[in-house]
Amino acid sequence: METVKWGIIGCGDVAEVKSGPAFQNVKGSELIGVMRRNGEKAKDFAKRHGVLMWTNSAEDLLKNDEINAIYIATPPSTHLAYAKAALEAGKDVYLEKPMALTSEEAEKIVAMVKNSNNKLSVAHYRRKLPAFKEVKKLLIENTIGSVLFADIQILQPRNSDIVANSEENWRLNPAVSGGGYFYDLAPHQIDLMYYYFGAFDKIDGYATGQNNKVEDTVNGIIRFNNGVQFRGVWNFTAPDNCKKEECVIYGTKGSIRFSFYGDKVILNNQAGETVFKFQNPKHIQQPMIEAVVAYFLGKAKNPCPAEDGLTVMQAMEKLSGR
Repeated sequence: METVKWGIIGCGDVAEVKSGPAFQNVKGSELIGVMRRNGEKAKDFAKRHGVLMWTNSAEDLLKNDEINAIYIATPPSTHLAYAKAALEAGKDVYLEKPMALTSEEAEKIVAMVKNSNNKLSVAHYRRKLPAFKEVKKLLIENTIGSVLFADIQILQPRNSDIVANSEENWRLNPAVSGGGYFYDLAPHQIDLMYYYFGAFDKIDGYATGQNNKVEDTVNGIIRFNNGVQFRGVWNFTAPDNCKKEECVIYGTKGSIRFSFYGDKVILNNQAGETVFKFQNPKHIQQPMIEAVVAYFLGKAKNPCPAEDGLTVMQAMEKLSGR
């Protein structure tokens, strides 16, 4: 393979800006075709983004011999079926988060990848954004000494501006999303904790829900194998004047504070306070897609293996008391 030639299954709100255009911008990558169940909307997406092929059938992309990789950007309820179909068709797969509806489905995807000659990466794209790479660097350099614990607070109103817009609010339908806004947003946060601190030892948590039987409030704790501890709370019924989203990592010599949706990292240690400012790329998944393309071309290791996506799914279920 000299060029990764993509087909997108699900060219909706996520693919519009966050990811779709990046497949045409990355070296060694080309977007061949897009699919959406509504053919007119697929045609409109293709026309606006300069894509030659559009269809309302995923099978058209899977049967296309020119396409060698599939980006699955549909809601989680279809991830298992589309991942299975793509791998069986001999395509590499870039799979949106959360990687499946449940951890049982995620386990099936992991097994399918192991039994396939093709590759799969999960779209935990914050691993490749500059702010979160800086946090990783600061931790490796021991700028706050030995890490003691991390604390996440995500307090958001029902109409939160950190939740992606969509024509139908499928995120609050657990049969489609798996578990409401927590399942939509927490994969990024939990994955970063896993990326920073390594394997989980013990996880516990509790959840309450008032809206369509999805979790409105999740409160959980984690102990990592290396001794680092974690506490997190997610609430999606908070009043506007209590809105908050931040992570603070505390060490023996200071702290690192950052937002998951902001543009800066604040280091506070014995040398005083240092503020690092960053600007995210217009197409926020582009750095991750660059890494995935390099992996598919055999030039780099997998930036987020299916096993990591499974680990995050299992953690979310334990945190929400399932």
